[in-house]
Amino acid sequence: MPALMIAGTSSHVGKSVIVAALCRIFSKMGYNVAPFKAQNMSLNSFVTRDGKEIAIAQAFQAKACGIEPNELMNPILLKPKGNKISQLIVLGEAVKDISALEYYREVEQLQKIVENAYRKLEEEFDIIIIEGAGGIAEINLYDRDIANIGIARIAKPSIFIVGDIDRGGVFASLYGSYRLLPEDIANLVKGFIINKFRGDVNLLKSGIEKLETITGVRVLGVIPFVDLTFTPEDSISLDDWNCKDARIGIVRFPRISNWTDFEYLKPAGIRFIWKRDDLSKFDIIILPGTKDTIADLKELKSTGVSEKLKKIAGKIPVIGICGGYQMLGRELIDKGVEHGYIRAKGLGLLDAVTIFDKFKKRTVQVVKRVTGDAVILDKIKGQKVWGYEIHKGKTFASNPILEDDGCASDDGMTWGTYLHGLFMNDNVLNAISKYLGVKLTKGRDWIDLFADIVEKHIDVELIKKCIGW
Repeated sequence: MPALMIAGTSSHVGKSVIVAALCRIFSKMGYNVAPFKAQNMSLNSFVTRDGKEIAIAQAFQAKACGIEPNELMNPILLKPKGNKISQLIVLGEAVKDISALEYYREVEQLQKIVENAYRKLEEEFDIIIIEGAGGIAEINLYDRDIANIGIARIAKPSIFIVGDIDRGGVFASLYGSYRLLPEDIANLVKGFIINKFRGDVNLLKSGIEKLETITGVRVLGVIPFVDLTFTPEDSISLDDWNCKDARIGIVRFPRISNWTDFEYLKPAGIRFIWKRDDLSKFDIIILPGTKDTIADLKELKSTGVSEKLKKIAGKIPVIGICGGYQMLGRELIDKGVEHGYIRAKGLGLLDAVTIFDKFKKRTVQVVKRVTGDAVILDKIKGQKVWGYEIHKGKTFASNPILEDDGCASDDGMTWGTYLHGLFMNDNVLNAISKYLGVKLTKGRDWIDLFADIVEKHIDVELIKKCIGW
């Protein structure tokens, strides 16, 4: 069946968002489209309606297609934990923690899982738009590169390689990536895309002509640099979010996860903060999710950030999401799940205790009613909010704020919840808007905006011809 693949010369060249744009473009043409990424490594994840965990990128790409995301779209997800260890998630279920060496020993079995997932999607959709991972020309990994070479040999898609001109060296990176590919994969490459260009595109004309001459591969177009609130996939994008006059400070844990929770807060001004920052200058402080709560709690204490948080608690809102919520409690007890048997003292800002006694995570979408007296949320008390949970550990708290979830301090100024996606709710954004005196709104979906730009600047008709349409 027709398939196309957006590969990159490296990470952060724009593969995820270009796939999302193409998903929107082709779905608007009336095609039944699905995204696919064989293996993703990301700490930003999403929970499907069936309680399966996949990378956030495949979730927003599915949204671009107008369909519900499912685990077949991202059959293998790796969530880094540090010390060369990642949590392995297969078809939406956390399986085990694994080292890179151990992972590569299982590549053959994982490749079969990937192929089976792809074939199932192939039966259901008119076209699958595949996203590669990192750089396509990782020559040391060709025998075990599931997300690029592996899936290309399974699907035999038309491949389009994206380069990021904003970082320089785009012609060399496109040419080098193409020339380093195995012959069977190079034969699938149908075009190049130059992304994030600032300036007069006519200045690129001679370079484009030369690249096309020496490779025999067309440049499909040049996408301009755009200032949109893209859903980020990896931490390399965090610095792009920082605002000089930020109103909201988000603690940047070493193992920070699911910072996508905060993309709609950007108009208020966000800054990711750590040990050198003055917390008192912000109007709201947020402790986000983390891949390892106890390890990052230790970092919070050793850097002195924990004492800074205690000093401003009660003066400005301090909000914890998932792992950040767990840290705000009195105690965290690990019964051998992450670090052996450990009792760690929390920040003590909430009357809550978290116990880790199972490897299996809770992954579920939920709708909860606001029932507690937490600052900001008190503006929408009685209303419903949507979110999703992805966590190990169970928290026992005395003052829940969302029915049976979360906890608030007696003065309501410090509170936490397990709900990822909380700040994507319109009523929550309205409540924060009123608190800060800044208008927060989702506005037009960035996928629509970026799809319009992509359709204008690349040759979509040539893509259709390459895939046989």
